[in-house]
Amino acid sequence: MTGQPKHNGPKGRRRIRSGGGGTAPLAANPAASTGSVEASDSVDARERRLFEALAHGQETLDPANLRAALERAGIQLDDPRVGQAVGALREIERAGQPADRQIDFATFVRVVRPNVLMIDKALKRELAIPDFEAFGAQIGRIFESARKERGGKVADYIPQLARVDGEQFGVALTTIDGQRLALGEATRPFSLQSSCKPIAYALALEAWGEEVVHRHVGTEPSGQSFNELTLNQEGRPHNPMINAGAIMSAALIRPQDEMADRFDYVLQMWERLAGGARPTFSNSTYLSERRTADRNFALGYFMREHGAFPEGTDLLETLEFYFQMCSLELTAESFSVVAATLANGGVCPITGQRVLAPATVQKVLSLMYSSGMYDFSGEWAFRIGLPGKSGVSGVILIVVPNVLGLVVWSPRLDAHGNSVRGISFARELVSTFNFHNYDNLVGGVHGKVDPRLAPHQQTRNLLVDLCWAASEGDLDGIRRLMVQGVDLEEADYDGRTALHLAASEGRAEVVAFFVRRGIELAPFDRWGNTPLDDARRGGHEKVIALLTEPTARAA
Repeated sequence: MTGQPKHNGPKGRRRIRSGGGGTAPLAANPAASTGSVEASDSVDARERRLFEALAHGQETLDPANLRAALERAGIQLDDPRVGQAVGALREIERAGQPADRQIDFATFVRVVRPNVLMIDKALKRELAIPDFEAFGAQIGRIFESARKERGGKVADYIPQLARVDGEQFGVALTTIDGQRLALGEATRPFSLQSSCKPIAYALALEAWGEEVVHRHVGTEPSGQSFNELTLNQEGRPHNPMINAGAIMSAALIRPQDEMADRFDYVLQMWERLAGGARPTFSNSTYLSERRTADRNFALGYFMREHGAFPEGTDLLETLEFYFQMCSLELTAESFSVVAATLANGGVCPITGQRVLAPATVQKVLSLMYSSGMYDFSGEWAFRIGLPGKSGVSGVILIVVPNVLGLVVWSPRLDAHGNSVRGISFARELVSTFNFHNYDNLVGGVHGKVDPRLAPHQQTRNLLVDLCWAASEGDLDGIRRLMVQGVDLEEADYDGRTALHLAASEGRAEVVAFFVRRGIELAPFDRWGNTPLDDARRGGHEKVIALLTEPTARAA
């Protein structure tokens, strides 16, 4: 059947198209977003497009519109990448009365020009998580679900940790593009404890390289408690993520320097990893840790007895240095930037500064994945499938490579020494999003959300999968896509539906399934063809019968 395209059927079928509507995100094509600016890569065109999107058709705009749009995109107003623009807006607001705060286009250009590239990316949803507002809402739901966990107890073998309120609960995340979210007590400092171990290992690698470092510490999970008095067959700590291995990392961090200089170096590196947030040092935690460190002293002497340390290591200084690193404090909000720096291959997303070499980060994440969760590490790798590192203060550091870093802090621990709420949060996180290391194998794991895709991309991808499954006669695949919320009547750019594809290929079982679902059986594509036309063209008699006598044939 040929001829002019006809209108779609009575249900007004939608077609998948790229881009989005509303004020934000902006369309990638300036002309598409404003209708008055020709497509151009020039700064003026970009700024005009931004202004018109934020001004809602008016000749002036309220600065609050820009701030709100940035926050919806996950960009905090204290982010240095938009600092000049936000500072200029605040100056305008301080200078005038509320009625005078509307700004015209010329003022807008002056305000945004220093940070226009970052602002443009944020409003066009070109950052790591395009729909950050929706993503944040889902994270909030997972947070509230995990808050209901009431089990576990705070660590009591270090007196300072035993005094912490076990009800506290904070979650913070930072994407590789610097989008940030903080929930609960995410701005309350806590002791890093064992969560400092990945960074200690990273600093040892940066100084000496893999070959030297792993002459003194192994790479295998121990299968033992984190402070077990045991070494591997070569007389070395099993890995850098347990106490013995972290003590060894401490021994390898600038051993030639004075203790004060070594400590200052560690603080400076943490500050760079956290995008400028400098950790504090809790002397009371340090003294408490040192006073109750018999097992760590025993580990140190045990390793020295086996000749594990580099020649010339001062054991007591090394142990003191290790206790000091464990006694550093950060907030979940700041620590999530450290996690995002790891997710970003060693480049801090807030400052754009390279802090660690990619090869260093690769090794750190590998050992976090296999050994970062004490004697729960195997279960963690199986269930969660992400690099993680916990600490007995109740922190869990989680890295989703190339996407984001996340920190959960809740002091009550399970029998393995891991945060009960942290584990619960991580389980639901990977049940909701396709973040598990192996979720993206060929065929994928259906029923999970990929927040890295813009909403229209997710819909388009589902439609592509649906049409492919229909053309191949894959009913199981169609059912899985239905669980993900695919619309069986959705059409592509040419008005072609899954029913068109199934009819063209003679997939009678699929057509019968669609008939039973009650979908429209006579949609028109852009050339005016229906699925029945396609079936007749292919001579598929079973399909023709189903589409001409649907009630009887599909029963």
